[in-house]
Amino acid sequence: MQLNGVKETVVNTDVLVVGAGPTGLALGVDLARRGVRALVVERAEGLFPGSRGKGIQPRTMEVFDDLGVLDAIRAAGGPYPVGMIWQDGERVGEHQLFDPAEASDGSPYAEPWMVPQWRTQEILFARLEELGGRVDFGREVVGLRQDEDGVTAEFVSGAAVRARYAVAADGGRSAVRRALGIGMTGETVDPNPMLVADVRITGLDRDNWHIFPPRGDDGFLAIWPLAGTEDFQVVAQFPEGTEADLSLDGIRKVVATRTHLAPAEVTEVRWASDFRPRAAMADRFRAGRVFLAGDAAHVHSPAGGQGLNTSVQDAYNLGWKLGAVLRGGAPVSLLDSYEEERLPVAADMLGLSTQVHRGEVRRGEATRQLGLGYRGSSLAVETRAGLSPDALHAGDRAPDGVRGDVRLFDAFRGPHWTLLAVGTEAELPTLAGARTVRIPAYEAYGAGVFLVRPDGYVGWAGKTAAGLTAYAAGVAVA
Repeated sequence: MQLNGVKETVVNTDVLVVGAGPTGLALGVDLARRGVRALVVERAEGLFPGSRGKGIQPRTMEVFDDLGVLDAIRAAGGPYPVGMIWQDGERVGEHQLFDPAEASDGSPYAEPWMVPQWRTQEILFARLEELGGRVDFGREVVGLRQDEDGVTAEFVSGAAVRARYAVAADGGRSAVRRALGIGMTGETVDPNPMLVADVRITGLDRDNWHIFPPRGDDGFLAIWPLAGTEDFQVVAQFPEGTEADLSLDGIRKVVATRTHLAPAEVTEVRWASDFRPRAAMADRFRAGRVFLAGDAAHVHSPAGGQGLNTSVQDAYNLGWKLGAVLRGGAPVSLLDSYEEERLPVAADMLGLSTQVHRGEVRRGEATRQLGLGYRGSSLAVETRAGLSPDALHAGDRAPDGVRGDVRLFDAFRGPHWTLLAVGTEAELPTLAGARTVRIPAYEAYGAGVFLVRPDGYVGWAGKTAAGLTAYAAGVAVA
């Protein structure tokens, strides 16, 4: 192959993942543990240094449990503190960011966990390397073409990469999405520009996040202690048409103007960015052998903490399906279910993020993402009649719980399916790709037989195993 007049060796792999943010790294981890050859490439020379996405929702905590990084995530962060409202240098009230929730047998993680995005990425990167995967930094995609057998990506420098499939996880300005000609439809959520910066500050406690309501023409300002670090995150809103000054002096000025702090109490700016909150979604999540995931597929307002979490769960949905096709003998048609399942979820989460940003809904049950599921999916087969809407259906998230000597999340953990019999002695088929588990009656499930997907959702459900073998054969579990 000739690139820019120079003959280059072509690197071959099963999956090329473009982008080493949370989406690309999570997908790399999931593919690596399935024995899929995957190469993650990143145009930057290192991992993203900021903490724009800092909230890990309970459902993503469950995903991280399965991917083997939960202990590190918990050690790296902490719970969100209570908000403290300030006025004229005085504390005037408290603000709870989230509606309260309590952990239960079925949902062991109840509240969001704060971890700066850069730290989440470090943890996923370390896990990827532990599993034998890698990231090639300084690799900017400049060309992409595909044929019936695979995808070829070309870069500003270095060898081209030939892969059977490619995934665009390269952010809201995705070069891969543009190369594919996929449009993105959206709206401005808020015309007022926002500044977000990781800083060092003296003069504020770390027991609260600090809220400074708007005064005059100034927008609001909030200062968060970033759990697990010595940093604070400053978030400031500006009037429409204003350009935020990202320098140390600029951030000192906005903090001093809107709070009781002196300019010198902002001692360091470690990272800063400005943006205009918007919501946008790609017109489709797939073009041939190339898939869109994360911000390349959907861009959220940061309000509500849905963007990073929805993105990681894109990767979690796609990873097992690519693994099943490339290593498990599943039909290629299984990959059609990625867009079928994730596009409606992304649309719902975009709407939710926008509502939270505009103050129309509070952060609560919906933002925790435990209720998301795929009941309408072609992969969800429910054979029991007469179920109430509140009962567990095929397509729903499979709850945790301890029955006898079995903890369900321990049984589910790993790149396999789980054949689960609950409160029944029904005869079960032998499925080569599934772990078989029997537990006593458990109200979260009801009695029956459940085939739980590798991503923790119920694929098939019945009173007995009648009809299960045909389903299992269709997804290469048998």
